[in-house]
Amino acid sequence: MVFEPHSQAQHRQDYVRARSLAVAVAALSGAEASVLAGGTDLYPAHVGRPMPARLVDVSAVAEMRGIDVSAGTVRIGGAVTWTEIAAASLPPAFRALQAAARQVGSIQVQNRGTIAGNLCNASPAADGVPPLLVLDAEVELASAGGVRRMRLADFITGYRKTMLRPGEVLSSVIVPGMGAETRTAFVKLGARKYLVISIVMAAALIHRDRGGAIIEACVAVGSASAKAQRLGLLERDLARLPKGQAPSTVLRPEHFSVLQPIDDARATARYRLEAAWQLVADALDQAAEG
Repeated sequence: MVFEPHSQAQHRQDYVRARSLAVAVAALSGAEASVLAGGTDLYPAHVGRPMPARLVDVSAVAEMRGIDVSAGTVRIGGAVTWTEIAAASLPPAFRALQAAARQVGSIQVQNRGTIAGNLCNASPAADGVPPLLVLDAEVELASAGGVRRMRLADFITGYRKTMLRPGEVLSSVIVPGMGAETRTAFVKLGARKYLVISIVMAAALIHRDRGGAIIEACVAVGSASAKAQRLGLLERDLARLPKGQAPSTVLRPEHFSVLQPIDDARATARYRLEAAWQLVADALDQAAEG
């Protein structure tokens, strides 16, 4: 199908609605092409400027649909929407991701926006990133040349920058299996509940042994750096936390040294750092309470 946008009569554009991954990656090869899934990020990004010469719609690609829960991994198709994630039957470790899914944009955005689109847009305020970082998620990248996998922490490299190569599509997100004792939490600070860009957000994961002692903790903060950051020093301190002590009691200023917040219209850098402390404390305590 070829159409001419009414405002760009001289700009002809191809539209390919793929129903298989093979068709999608073939259409992405050898052309100035962009992937279209929900369109909630793509269209706003092109206001006032031409769209790519080719749009490859992956919303109906069979291999990118559905959520597969197995003993070893949870695989989320790249075209799965936030509404689908929020409603899915997932292990307790996914509570943070599902909480984030209910706060992405608005109900309408959640119905159309996809997990792959959120990650590939690589906004510092992408709600899906901190929960997936604490889950040690990986992304699967497909192209005509094959499939490769990498950690999400390595995939997003900076402000709206990723390791995605021309001709590739983020086909799925893979999360390693988590024990039934693992709990997560997600908290977000914004000016209102819906249609808001986060001022700061935090996700936390707590994994306990059978005796109740913390054996692993993961913490990630978004909207306070060019990309969401894990707080490695804090994680190491939490892994040595005495049984019965609340995780939030160990917080120290140096735990937040990796963050590089900025001043903008939503908040000052100082406010973001102060808010990050409180949000991390809240996320840790919620995850610890299970």
